[in-house]
Amino acid sequence: MNVFDLIKTVRVTEKGTLQSHTHNQYTVVADRRANKIQIRKAIQELFKVKVIDVNTMNVRGKLRRKRTAQAGKAPDWKKAIVTLKKGDKINLT
Repeated sequence: MNVFDLIKTVRVTEKGTLQSHTHNQYTVVADRRANKIQIRKAIQELFKVKVIDVNTMNVRGKLRRKRTAQAGKAPDWKKAIVTLKKGDKINLT
């Protein structure tokens, strides 16, 4: 897999914005098959920053129902919280 397959997007949320300012951490959506080492290398290559730590978790998709008797399900996804070296940052605009 190339780096564009590994890292799908950077999550911009209120909690994530607070983490980026206080702890220099960013939340990214990664491919479910990717491991921490692959995520670290992909972030360093894509954004030209130094990654100190990567924490990952598998997030279950929520059950959804839209005016039908059958319930659907949002897909499962992998969340990675990436800690960067002091002074480095990812420009999200």
